[in-house]
Amino acid sequence: MRKPGERLVGGRAEVWGEHVDSLTLTDAAGAGEDRFDWFCETVSRAFMPVMLSTRRAADFRASMTDLDLGTVRLSAVSCSPVLSRRTPTHVRRADPEHLQLALVTQGEVWMSQHGNESVVAGGLVLTDTSRPSEGACTARQIESVVLQIPRQTLALRPDRVNRLLARNLAADAGSGAILADFLKALHSRGPQCRPEELRAMGSVALDLATAFLARQLGDPEEAPAEARAQETLQRIHRFIESNLGDPGLTPELIADRHNMSVRGLYRLFGDQPRTVAAHIRQSRLEHAHADLARGELSGQPVQTIAARWGFSSATGFSRAFREAYGMTPVEHRALSLAAPWHAEDRNPAGHAHHHALPAPTFSAGDSATA
Repeated sequence: MRKPGERLVGGRAEVWGEHVDSLTLTDAAGAGEDRFDWFCETVSRAFMPVMLSTRRAADFRASMTDLDLGTVRLSAVSCSPVLSRRTPTHVRRADPEHLQLALVTQGEVWMSQHGNESVVAGGLVLTDTSRPSEGACTARQIESVVLQIPRQTLALRPDRVNRLLARNLAADAGSGAILADFLKALHSRGPQCRPEELRAMGSVALDLATAFLARQLGDPEEAPAEARAQETLQRIHRFIESNLGDPGLTPELIADRHNMSVRGLYRLFGDQPRTVAAHIRQSRLEHAHADLARGELSGQPVQTIAARWGFSSATGFSRAFREAYGMTPVEHRALSLAAPWHAEDRNPAGHAHHHALPAPTFSAGDSATA
């Protein structure tokens, strides 16, 4: 049975723009407790089920924005006092497998996770969506900027990162201050950037966060060789993704840009599903496949789209596309545009911005009876 004032969150965020989600809940859902209920539903469907409670339901106010940075996402949350709770049952029900690195810019947040707890005001706090947690924002108004990091993209060993969960990480000096300033600037200026600029900024944000967390764990040079290799591999993946449109993107160029030999690059990809060249080709095909299904690009010639993703030969692109998808690019486009209600499902890029907004306390929870 739920405690008085607790609400099951289940909702979905409203979306504006190509790469920015925005939601303001001052008057959107009417007055009184209906507004808080609507806020709860919106947060949970956009992120994951979460149990929220508040003593300010009658005059609850909140706003959220979510910026798509490609590899990572940047969310900003401002809300009235609220509590959150996440249990093992909730983790089993839904888990995006993210690490959330939150910068508290106004008010203070209490967090408890993995045997750690702290009160954070003006600093950074790390939480893991795969673990139970509790949180409380009890100030008159709480504001935060949250970097959502898919766990597999962070080049640090999970057992080491766990030591930092729910700890107050200083953001007033050194790498913490640099990271905090960057996140605030990205939040305020990011919506004016083009998508390709945001992807590049996402890579920078991930690198800064990795360096900051590594510093909290000790000298990054003391990190295990495996972790350093994983960091290099992730950096190379991001480089490839940012340069797919360059026909000259080759293993030799990648190795040169990362100060390693081609043999060393091949060795780094040794346990990956595909070789370097195969990874580049598959990534290009996936992007071209998605663009050909987009109705707003239907006026662009197939070869224009192919060239955008680094294919310099129309014949070579058509052959590679048929081998990968069992049909020609023209056939795929015709099928996609003939059934537009299915095109978005086949095009991950077409709805990439419909992504999770974080719970206001950077943890989540829900009732097993939902």
